[in-house]
Amino acid sequence: MKVGPLTVVAIAVVAGGLGVLASLFVGGPGPLLGTEAGQRLYADTLSATAPAPPEGVTVARRGDVIAPFEIAGLDGPTLQMPAAYSGRPVLVNLWASWCGPCIEEMPELDRFAQEQSDTGVQVLGIALDDAEAVRAFLERVPVNYAIALDAPGPADAGVRLGNPRGVLPYTVLLSPDGRMLKQRIGPFAHGEIDDWVAP
Repeated sequence: MKVGPLTVVAIAVVAGGLGVLASLFVGGPGPLLGTEAGQRLYADTLSATAPAPPEGVTVARRGDVIAPFEIAGLDGPTLQMPAAYSGRPVLVNLWASWCGPCIEEMPELDRFAQEQSDTGVQVLGIALDDAEAVRAFLERVPVNYAIALDAPGPADAGVRLGNPRGVLPYTVLLSPDGRMLKQRIGPFAHGEIDDWVAP
């Protein structure tokens, strides 16, 4: 059987892509995950292998306006997302008190939130966790940005914000009108958020 040059190229591209994905899962993402292209590839791979969401749950994609959903404020009223943060960009970070990388990046998120002016980027942390565990954690490691709470599962806030595999930490940047501009799978290193949020 004769194989044409286009077939050879297609096989090479597929094999190369599978090699990159295998290296991500076996050896860790390394510098690739820190790039926008790496983040897009990782997000697309996770979404392609995720189970279908429950009926009525919309998994947002980059460029989409987020479908409305509710989350509980940790010690306040229920929030209607994305309307609760309309008018200014908002960085939404999903985390849990048991997630080591989530905890490591919280001081960086707190620093970023405190540096924002009244017209700057808002920061919201959504804990996919038990309320008592979150309160106990925040007594030890307080932050100055808003914290909301959701139960982890196939229809949680992370799934609705484009993370159907539930990888934590997970962060999105929403525009003032609730459009998902960026996704970040994994923690931010010190100083990284500023460049990530910049247009």
